[in-house]
Order: sequence, then C-alpha cells, then structure tokens
Amino acid sequence: METRAVVSGRTFETKPGSDLSGNAPKISVRGLDMFYGTTRALFGIGMEIKEKAVTALIGPSGCGKSTFLRTLNRMNDTIPGARIAGTVEIDGVDIYGSNVNVAVLRRMVGMVFQKQNPFPKSIFDNVAYGPRLHGITDKAVLENLVEESLKKSAIWDEVKDRLHTGALQLSGGQQQRLCIARVLAVNPEIILMDEPASALDPLSTAKVEELIHELRKQYTIVIVTHNMQQAARVSDYTAYFYMGSLVEFGETKKIFTNPVKKETEDYITGRFG
Repeated sequence: METRAVVSGRTFETKPGSDLSGNAPKISVRGLDMFYGTTRALFGIGMEIKEKAVTALIGPSGCGKSTFLRTLNRMNDTIPGARIAGTVEIDGVDIYGSNVNVAVLRRMVGMVFQKQNPFPKSIFDNVAYGPRLHGITDKAVLENLVEESLKKSAIWDEVKDRLHTGALQLSGGQQQRLCIARVLAVNPEIILMDEPASALDPLSTAKVEELIHELRKQYTIVIVTHNMQQAARVSDYTAYFYMGSLVEFGETKKIFTNPVKKETEDYITGRFG
C-alpha cells in the first residue's frame, strides 16, 4: 500500500517501506571527482549504494547526476579528456583499477538510456545480441534467454508471436522495455537507468515503473529522474545533486518527508530548480 509524503504542502505518493537495513553496499563511492579536460563536473561524491534496492538520483538539469551515473560503468571513458579522481568500488573491487576488463564491467553493469535505442534488427536479434557477443551460439540456449529476458521485462506477451519482426515497429514504451530486456539478457548485477521514462506517455511510464518494482528483487538499480513523483514512487534511496555536488542522500521516505538540508526541501517542493 502506498503512503503519502507531504513537504511544505506538496504531496508525493511513496512506495511501501522496505527493511533494507541488512542489505550490503553493492557500490561504494569515495571522494569522486570528475573532470572533462580542465572543467570539473563532480566534486568529492561519496555514497554507499545498497544491493537489490533502487537508488534515485535527482537534481536540476546540468547538476551532474547523469555524469555520476556514467562513472558507475565507465561510460565516461568514451569522452576525450574525461578523467576521475577518487574510487568507485563494486563488491570491493575498484572498477577504475588497471586490471579491470571494461567489457566485463559493462556486462555486469547494464545501462538503459533516456531515448529508447533498439537496433534496426528483429525483436529476437535485439535481445540475443549481447549473449551472441559473449560467445553463446546454441539456438536453444538463445531462445530460452530471449524468452526469459522478455518475460522479466514484462513484454513477452506483447511480442511472443512476432519475435522476428523489426523492433522499430514497436511503440516507444515497448521499445524501452525491449531495451531493458536486452540488458537483462547478459545477466547483469546492476542496472543503470538514465531517465528511462522521460520520453514516454503516462501508460508506458507506469509500465516501466511497475517493471522497476519487480526488477529490484533481483538487481541493484540506480535511476536518474527529473520527476519528483517518480523518484518518490520507485526508489528506496534518493540522492540530491546540485552543481556537481551531492547535497543530501538517504532513504527516500526521509528525503521526501524530513530532508536535512533546506536546499533539498526547496528543490523537492518546487521553490528551486
């Protein structure tokens, strides 16, 4: 049953409380600075992201939340002049260590982007792409993986009779769930989502949010969202970013009912940002 959080007269629907106190940190970030050439984009970020929980990153445009998200699977490596200081550890391993295989890291830490980006291939081939890339060629194994991934992403019943038709024929909401299935097919442990519902209609957004609730039972999820109501509905923890700094981080219910920092309350209630 959902509860209501009220901050300065503004009401948010919050998800049922979960006891996550026993969950170990999956990702540990300490003293993280991020630079694009001489421009500093992140300032000393530190947080512990819990395993099998949803952590929402909120803040105004340009505050660093998407930049931070991309540090968690080294997507920023593809940008010339990008560099970090500090540490990002997953299960105690520094992912920026010289011995880390980035391809393996990105298999473990999948990413769903703001704009749905299916390949111009069939639905089946979209989902099978990652497993094939990692050496799986057996037809029966691939068929099972595709079916399982599409079921996990709550789209199997909608596409099971047209697996070999083009993915670009799907609606925007279906394409986004297909992209989630493509991530799940390579068996990640962490899923990063960069505003996955911002371009979707309300019905498709609701389906993605329901899917996030289901996926959190098996995966650690970090989601960037500009939508305060969405952050309140889907996440267990919320981090508020501003101008490249982490202003406040804590349990979502507390952030939305009793934030410690006035800056956080001002943003959540719409007085700023």
